[in-house]
Amino acid sequence: MLRTTLAGLRAHKLRLLLTAVAITLGVGFISGTFVLTDTMNQGVARTFARSADKVDVAVQPDAAKDTGPKDEPGIPLDVLDRVKAVPGVTQALGTVRGDAALVGKDGKTVGDLPTVGVSVPSGRLLRYDVTEGRTPSGASEAVLGKDLADRSGYKVGDTVTVLDHANRPHRFTVVGLVDFGIDEEAGYRGGVGFDGATALAMTGAKKYQEIDILGGSKTAVKAAVGGGYEVYTGKELGKRLADAAGADTEIIQAGLLIFGLVAMLVSALVIYNTFSILIAQRMREMALLRCVGATRRQVFGGVVTEAFAVGLVGSVLGIVAGAGLGAGAVAVMTRLTDEVRMDGLALSARTIAIGLAVGVVVTVLSALLPARAATRIAPVAALRSETEPGGGRFRLGAVRTAVAVLLGAAGLGLGVMGSLTMAKGQVAMYTVALAGAVFFLAVVTAMPALVRPLGRLAGAVPARLGGVPGRLAVANARRSPRRTATTTIALTVGIGLMSLFAVVAASSKATSAEKLAEQYPAEFQVQARTGDGGGRAPQGLTEALKKRPEFSDVFELLAKDAKVDGKQTNVASLTGSALGGVLKPKLVHGSASALTSGGLKPGTGVVEKGVAERHGMSVGQTVQVRTAHGTAPVKIAAVFSTPATTLGALIVPEADFTRYFAAPDDSAIYIKDRDGVPPDAARKAVETAARPYPAAKVYSSAEFEKSVSDAIDMMLMIFGGLLGLAIVIALFGIANTLTLSVVERTRESALLRALGLTRRQLRRMLSVEALVMAVIGAFTGVVLGVAFGWAATNAMEDDAIFSLPYLQVTGFVLLAGAAGVLAAVLPARRAARASIVESLAHD
Repeated sequence: MLRTTLAGLRAHKLRLLLTAVAITLGVGFISGTFVLTDTMNQGVARTFARSADKVDVAVQPDAAKDTGPKDEPGIPLDVLDRVKAVPGVTQALGTVRGDAALVGKDGKTVGDLPTVGVSVPSGRLLRYDVTEGRTPSGASEAVLGKDLADRSGYKVGDTVTVLDHANRPHRFTVVGLVDFGIDEEAGYRGGVGFDGATALAMTGAKKYQEIDILGGSKTAVKAAVGGGYEVYTGKELGKRLADAAGADTEIIQAGLLIFGLVAMLVSALVIYNTFSILIAQRMREMALLRCVGATRRQVFGGVVTEAFAVGLVGSVLGIVAGAGLGAGAVAVMTRLTDEVRMDGLALSARTIAIGLAVGVVVTVLSALLPARAATRIAPVAALRSETEPGGGRFRLGAVRTAVAVLLGAAGLGLGVMGSLTMAKGQVAMYTVALAGAVFFLAVVTAMPALVRPLGRLAGAVPARLGGVPGRLAVANARRSPRRTATTTIALTVGIGLMSLFAVVAASSKATSAEKLAEQYPAEFQVQARTGDGGGRAPQGLTEALKKRPEFSDVFELLAKDAKVDGKQTNVASLTGSALGGVLKPKLVHGSASALTSGGLKPGTGVVEKGVAERHGMSVGQTVQVRTAHGTAPVKIAAVFSTPATTLGALIVPEADFTRYFAAPDDSAIYIKDRDGVPPDAARKAVETAARPYPAAKVYSSAEFEKSVSDAIDMMLMIFGGLLGLAIVIALFGIANTLTLSVVERTRESALLRALGLTRRQLRRMLSVEALVMAVIGAFTGVVLGVAFGWAATNAMEDDAIFSLPYLQVTGFVLLAGAAGVLAAVLPARRAARASIVESLAHD
């Protein structure tokens, strides 16, 4: 029996290859993911090991212990003196980090966030690569990160201006360019390096982030610094840094593997359908084997052996393809970033083992039901001609109907619960995801019964416009409900997920646009980018903007983090008449007049709804605010619903805020232009007023909305690209089904040709058949995607706005139909080229 199975495989190499394609693509994606992330991990480990190898011992704060004020973690400066006194220590340096905003050639600070000021030592403890020039020495020298230098246009020898922690400008000569590759924050925001003393002065840091040591032993250093600190050898430090960076690659790996599993699910459906068709076509062959003595067990084993061979071939090809995909991804990432050197390709034994195991197991499991069906073929079937299995009218049956109804009801119930009755957030979204999976199983169960009505709907236009070939094609697509259902459900998975993401993306953009219009009615916002990304906007700028004729309202939002009833809370205030004027928070409880500038009385405040619920605040309650002079009582006059990120958690009158706090932690200037002023003219007026203030950054609500929209579109593009693999596999399934159907219907096609159907009409018939199948799958996917996209949108947050991207979902159906027609090209050409006489003689 084994020899017979292997002989059959050798005799049908094309069939073997076509069947293996789906598994090749799925395994290729999974193995490619492992190759990419393993290569990244390998590069990360080498990079950090090479950096930490320059250090004998390192001291870091112990995050689990409180070694100082929580707003300034780190290592006190005097600890460095104790380390230097340890026997055997030849050099010890404290690393400094803080904000030091570089001023660009346009007079404004570079980037949306201030550049990072770091200490860059000389000698062996230098852990960065100097790509040009040398390290800084003295209070007038600095180095720039090479990426920052490229963005800002500065080079070695230039004089630059850098703002210190108090927003005072200082002039430095650029003496070198540094690769901050192992420092993610400096690489992202841009880094400016100084010697140790200058770094302390510029950043205002009062503590070290780390102490790096040459010489000495870990035990002696640990005894000298005492408790509250972690002490590592250079090797331990390298491993710790690599493990921390490796967490990012684990997230990447997990995300990519989710899409790989979707691809494998689609592959399994394609494999199942392929073996079902093959068993149906080889009914007489199986019956003859039974006639000559093969047992049911041997027939079952033969089909499983064939599946094993197909899975093995597909998996081996998939691993090769995965290595190629991984190499391509590594090449792309190397071009995009050089922060981590990725030398060589990591194809581990684990990757090969997982690829082989997944591919073979999925293929064999997918073939079990068809193999079981093969054992039911009676020997007498070899003596008679059978009609096409799966033909005729399909009925679900009582058990299948009950399962479909139960799964459908459970899916709908979970969907309603997650989207309408549960508290919005992560748990609700997971519930909706589970509902989608359960309801999808209901659709899979009931799909054969849906093929006929959906086929009639999808084929209405082709049947009317395509003449006889079009009507025959629609009839063929509806003739085998089981086969068509299994072929199209694979496409339903991919199109359904893409539609889901498209709906969620469109709804997110609509929601963010609505919230932006509600929360930021002012067209422009100016913030001072100093300190920890915030700071007091220059008072002179506020006054200058108020004098401009282009603007109708100019006001400030002042903010300060303070303890309110012992809990850290953002206390804010609005200057002028902005509260209730330009900014109109929604009243939830309390006095509506309190949400106006004149109605907010001294000693009172209004609190945001979410903060009130978390901190147990209510209207009429008096809370104690810790101020610069002690505590002050504030009576809650109203609760509003605008998010705290916009107006602050607790809003108090401007006079009270000024009395409570010496200076705000942060402030922003809001500017509303007059009606009729062109946006470009208003923007130019704001920038002209802000030009004398290097740290003042101008933001436009329209630009912010565009950046949010672009980010969502980019995410959708990434998801679409990854899900595209599942759609490609599904289209291979359609092509595979048609190819096998062409063989199955050889005599039928020849008879149609003999009755007058031309080769062109035969090709058209098969193309329309593929079109109908693709549209059935795509339409089902779009309906499911839109429905659960609505549910997911409702589950995300309160006041979410549902938006249906009509053009996108229509495009999905049209593209799926076009791709289905493309998938039918080769099977249609093969059918058209067959000889009529030989085909009529086909048995």
